[in-house]
Amino acid sequence: MLTDQELVVQVINGDQQAFAELVERYQQAAYNLAYRMLGNPGEAEDAAQEAFLRAYQHIKRYDTSRPFKTWLLSITSNHCIDRIRKRRLTWLSIDEPLPPHPALTSSAPQPEASTIAEERNAAIQALLSDLEPDYRMAVVLRYWYDMSYVEIADIMETTESAIKSRLFRARRMLAEQLQTGSTLALSVAMESA
Repeated sequence: MLTDQELVVQVINGDQQAFAELVERYQQAAYNLAYRMLGNPGEAEDAAQEAFLRAYQHIKRYDTSRPFKTWLLSITSNHCIDRIRKRRLTWLSIDEPLPPHPALTSSAPQPEASTIAEERNAAIQALLSDLEPDYRMAVVLRYWYDMSYVEIADIMETTESAIKSRLFRARRMLAEQLQTGSTLALSVAMESA
């Protein structure tokens, strides 16, 4: 099995199959990062594809002393931040059908467990979407990809101390959101009683 750096050399020499191997290795990681950043499966798929396209176009700029995955996730995260900044309003067309309810399409043997997992994922995504893009990216890279502060700093092109600071602030914001959310839920429940 060839290393990422060996595959990159082959890509630079015109071997498209070598790039297909890199895509195969990292397509899930790029998609997962884009999904956590953008919160929409279709948009995440587009963003991951765009990240690979950009990586292919700029493969000669890749520094082989860095891990390829780190470089690719840096491209992915920067593209996602650009998309977040360009968002204005989300339009819902009356002509487009609503997606089917997850409980009706799930093939999981435990519908309750599936629903709970989907609700938990939706709640996590909602919390993440309230964070600033830089904070969101730091949280996703740290807790979903288990990257070190140094790796995150490399991807985000900043210092390790800046990453520690962003993560501290992001955790504090998430805790405040959770506290506010549980207080709101408690007050609504008390009003309806």
